Amino acid sequence: MATDPPIDVFAFLDYRAFLRAYYEAKKEQRGLSYRSLARLIGLKSASYLKHVIDGDRNLSEEMASRFASGLGLKGDALEYFVELVQFNQAQTIETRLRAHHRLRSFTRHRQLFPLGAQHADYHSTWYMPAIRELAVRTDFEEDPEWIAERLRPKISKREAKHALETLLTLGLLVRDERGRVRQGEGLVTTGAEAQFLHIAAYHQTMIKMAAESLDRFAQRERDVSALTLCLDQEGLREVKERLRAFRRELLELSEVARQPRQVVQINIQLFPLSDGGEEHEDEA
Repeated sequence: MATDPPIDVFAFLDYRAFLRAYYEAKKEQRGLSYRSLARLIGLKSASYLKHVIDGDRNLSEEMASRFASGLGLKGDALEYFVELVQFNQAQTIETRLRAHHRLRSFTRHRQLFPLGAQHADYHSTWYMPAIRELAVRTDFEEDPEWIAERLRPKISKREAKHALETLLTLGLLVRDERGRVRQGEGLVTTGAEAQFLHIAAYHQTMIKMAAESLDRFAQRERDVSALTLCLDQEGLREVKERLRAFRRELLELSEVARQPRQVVQINIQLFPLSDGGEEHEDEA
């Protein structure tokens, strides 16, 4: 059985990346082959191991524990690897969020990703981006009660206080030379796996808010519309480019606003309602 893993499993958010890095490290140290690593894990087939690392095969919970033990992982490290497998192989955003929450429960992971909880909070709560934009107002007050009263729907003072602290920690809000809070240039960046998860959660939240706006606001206060089109590939690319250009124009419009007063959310969604009509080789 392997001992003293050459790399820290808690530094990974992708178990396949950990396996690949482990293999490369051992290969460099003592010429470890896929066959040798498979024997450490107790596998009969080296090709199975390679398929897992390449993403062609998944691991069951039992096999994940077997892999971890074979690589010399013990205690929290073993449990973390098993949870990591669940996180990477989750089929829905909800199950992946739950798995990511369990990953954050490990002390070592929190030490290596100290801003992980704040990143998750920013994308999973609709009012974090709203408060950041609210700070553009000239009458903005760094007062949780003032903030909570102005959002729609209203939030609690506790939620507003936590949001302020998180935005300041992430550098998305900063204090100027006079001590007033204003927008900062901080970026919410994480590893690719977590970044995708948080952004997907953000879109889910905002799409839900858009649906609720139909009942929450009068028609004069909102604009909700939809189009259903049939396009070729060139037309689809053109639509996407026009949407990107439109988003850039809206950002520029907000930057030159003389007296910004109201925070609004603009959702633009494009997704398939049919297959693309491509011919498959097995149907030819």
